[in-house]
Amino acid sequence: MSNFNNFNRIILVTGGAGFIGSSLVEELIQDATNFVVVVDNLQTGSKSKLPEAPKSNLKFIQCDVNNIGEITSVFHTFSFDYVFHYAALVGVQRTLQNPVRVLNDITGIKNILDLSKNTGVKRVMYASSSEVYGEPVEFPQNEETTPLNSRLPYAIVKNVGEAFLKSYKQEYGLDYTIFRFFNTFGPKQSKDFVISKFINAALKNEDITIYGEGTQTRTFCFVKNNVQACINAAFSDEHANDTINIGNNQETQIIELAKLIISLTNSSSKIVYLPPLPEGDMTRRHPDISKMKLLLSNQELMGLEEGIKEILKNTSYILQ
Repeated sequence: MSNFNNFNRIILVTGGAGFIGSSLVEELIQDATNFVVVVDNLQTGSKSKLPEAPKSNLKFIQCDVNNIGEITSVFHTFSFDYVFHYAALVGVQRTLQNPVRVLNDITGIKNILDLSKNTGVKRVMYASSSEVYGEPVEFPQNEETTPLNSRLPYAIVKNVGEAFLKSYKQEYGLDYTIFRFFNTFGPKQSKDFVISKFINAALKNEDITIYGEGTQTRTFCFVKNNVQACINAAFSDEHANDTINIGNNQETQIIELAKLIISLTNSSSKIVYLPPLPEGDMTRRHPDISKMKLLLSNQELMGLEEGIKEILKNTSYILQ
């Protein structure tokens, strides 16, 4: 066991073997004064997404945060300063098909908050989602003013998680920061998300399927921009007990995304139109990212085309 006196921060990342979680872990361990513990039940995550070479400031534990016995022993082994709670069942189709499993994640949220407030954690960072906004009625979606009118189980659980964080702050003084993630993409994303799904099909010259006419818009944030903004917020007093949209504000129609990927991969894929999804496919997404831009010192965010080219440098994850 490491001598924790050598570290300034002991950090827990739940869901740390997932796409965004593992990217966060990679960045956190670059600071040798951070000791990072990753827990993941590996249902949707993979140890292959974590650094392969042993790191003296990284520890992986296979653990389900929804199991109070398992996660309690982790908290009692380490004395965490900060917790990034990223563990969740994700993916539109997966969450639509498994609504009860989605609702079970409320147990994990409560477990993390109870253990955090009882063991002296300084702050809990929570991966929420743009889905809490439901079908938007305001553009751009602002953290403080846009109504949260979500109806799907995944979005409702994220909304409940936010309410838990605010309630634990009010009643127990446990600080939090909420990150509302809009579409994030990058090299390690599993192939059931839109960009990696389209790239995977294009590289195999298979049909690219689109729901409806493809005019629904999304904004795509490269994972490095996501991670840097979240880390800057997590260790800043200014963003304690704050809610922050994490995304890009350049809207792209799904049909245009498909055409771009076909072009960049020199693919012979055809675009095939499927009936619109009955639920879960919002017509527009466009976040107000004023807070995020300040966190990144107003640096230019990576664009969609540049980000896709980064993914195409190493396609091993999406072609697995």
